Amino acid sequence: MKIVVYGATGMVGSEIAKTAVARGHEVTAVSRSGNDVLGATARAADITDTDTFLKLAASADAVVVAIPTGRTSEPTELMVDAHRRIIAAMPAARLLVVGGAGSLTVGGGRLVDAPGFPDAYRPESTAFAAILEDYKASSGLDWTYVSPSPVIAPGERTGYVLGTDSPIGDSITTSDFADAILDELETPAHKGRRFTAASKS
Repeated sequence: MKIVVYGATGMVGSEIAKTAVARGHEVTAVSRSGNDVLGATARAADITDTDTFLKLAASADAVVVAIPTGRTSEPTELMVDAHRRIIAAMPAARLLVVGGAGSLTVGGGRLVDAPGFPDAYRPESTAFAAILEDYKASSGLDWTYVSPSPVIAPGERTGYVLGTDSPIGDSITTSDFADAILDELETPAHKGRRFTAASKS
């Protein structure tokens, strides 16, 4: 499979790119820096450059977008707008968007709206929630949105469990998260909807 990974040098994206390469896929690793990623073809690009996104998507089977939105209003607005332009352009490749945990629901409400949710993460979580709603409102687009557990950090593989719109666990390692994403790309089970994942232990 030909897979483009945006954010391929970040905490989550680098693990996705590494896992995809290890599984034998042809990977284009996209980052603003264009830094090399072992086993992949490095490319410098920004998610706000829709024309480049479409060119890369045209020669790929799937595009994974693993880029945080930022934690202030300006970057979050740019990221929401970038996704809206991608949706409007209707790329033929499958899109897998890595979002945040803030849009997951507990007790009928979103985590981002729950008492005690950290203010520092609120702009990013609100932006990712808006991005999810934009994908849900789209038609004719092959997309999947994946939310990690509330805590995601580097760590060993322990195996993972899946959920849909509510947290299925408290945390997930980036290794387990990458496995969940590659498994979804290789054997699609959540087209046109969101899923979440958590480490088993």
